[in-house]
Amino acid sequence: MGRVSRAQAQENRQYVVATASRLFREKGTAVSIADLMTASGLTHGAFYKQFASKEELVDEAITHAFEDPSAHSPAGPEEPSGDHEAARRTLIEQYLSVWHRDHAGDGCPVSGFATDLGREPDQGARSQHVYINGVRNRAARLATGDDDGMAQLCTMVGALVLARATRDDPISEELLRAARTALTTSDSERTAPEHRTDRPRRTDRDGLTEAG
Repeated sequence: MGRVSRAQAQENRQYVVATASRLFREKGTAVSIADLMTASGLTHGAFYKQFASKEELVDEAITHAFEDPSAHSPAGPEEPSGDHEAARRTLIEQYLSVWHRDHAGDGCPVSGFATDLGREPDQGARSQHVYINGVRNRAARLATGDDDGMAQLCTMVGALVLARATRDDPISEELLRAARTALTTSDSERTAPEHRTDRPRRTDRDGLTEAG
């Protein structure tokens, strides 16, 4: 078999990184090198011609995930109309969807890598730097007025992680729906009569009050 050209080797490397980025988000960074290379259509030995270690690949896979424009995450540009609120609501609906819950490999790297980076605090400085910047940038995209977007991002990521952990139970969709409602219902809507739970109390004939 002839030697692989430098251009082909670089293409193979980029493909392995992209494949790892998807598999790590879907199954975690514990995916074995053998399984990763099989998914990439390359031999196990080819890995060590491309990467010094698995840690190096994890670093590159995380970076790739945050740079991938197709990743389903709060990072896209606002709608052409410039309506930030409409864009924010659309993003929340898409992020907290059953599709996103079931397609972690193609989804947001903030939620996709949260558990692994939490378990591996010593993961490379590059990964930590990329992840932290990604969190800040995505929160900024959700910002509205005095809200810096951080609480919204926490709600979205937390709900998605919980929904994935409970996907075989009806509570999974309840979690997504509850988070969507919390993030897209305005204060004025929450205090509207149909949303209020503090119904007026009526007085009976003896002057006693009871719930309406």
